[in-house]
Amino acid sequence: MKSSIERQKKRWMTQSYFLGSMLAAVGGFLDAYTYILRGGVFANAQTGNIVLLGFNLAQWNLGQVLYDLVPIGAFAVGIIASEFIRRRFQRYRILHWRQLIVAAECLVLVGVAFIPLGDGDVLANIVISFLCAMQVEAFQTVDGQVVSTIMCTGNLRSATESIYRYRVRGNKEDRTKGLKYYGIVLFFAAGALVGTLLSNALGEKAVLFCCILLGAGFVSFYFRDKPLREKVEQVEK
Repeated sequence: MKSSIERQKKRWMTQSYFLGSMLAAVGGFLDAYTYILRGGVFANAQTGNIVLLGFNLAQWNLGQVLYDLVPIGAFAVGIIASEFIRRRFQRYRILHWRQLIVAAECLVLVGVAFIPLGDGDVLANIVISFLCAMQVEAFQTVDGQVVSTIMCTGNLRSATESIYRYRVRGNKEDRTKGLKYYGIVLFFAAGALVGTLLSNALGEKAVLFCCILLGAGFVSFYFRDKPLREKVEQVEK
């Protein structure tokens, strides 16, 4: 009984659709922010950076090759850091380890807002790619569905696949899954839209908007499925 509630507790704390939506909006925002203001690189989608890397290698533009390698390397280190935090704080009772990652991302982005454009772009890209890697490694599911909060390709595939299955089989669960996936894609796109507008208007300070979204996600940990939370707390006493 207790082990079953522990499993439900982990789902309650880490798979909220609201939290996933906020993180997807942050992902879209940061991609737009780094592309517009920080040297034309993508903080999230390392596929794009790897394509740029190959392009610049073909042109023998070694300076740009090194620039493209920066977010790729930072992303890899971020994956390692996320796994370290999971292993180190998995049994931490005050905050869930994923909640710690959300808090860290928020605080570090405050610092990014004060990194000047131009000379500070490399540092900003390193930090943002690192944070995005931590986010994608820590949050891989939303309401039991495998979801990416920093890129759209897999989500778009899963959404379309689910809707097709619904049309063929008439299973309403497939329709629900498909609509949820499309919702995550829309939040990502909305984040990119807002990121573009605010980046053009506010410059490097625009990234502070992400802190609002992350703050909302952080607080949402405490409101996910209140009846289940109360049941968990009774068992733990």
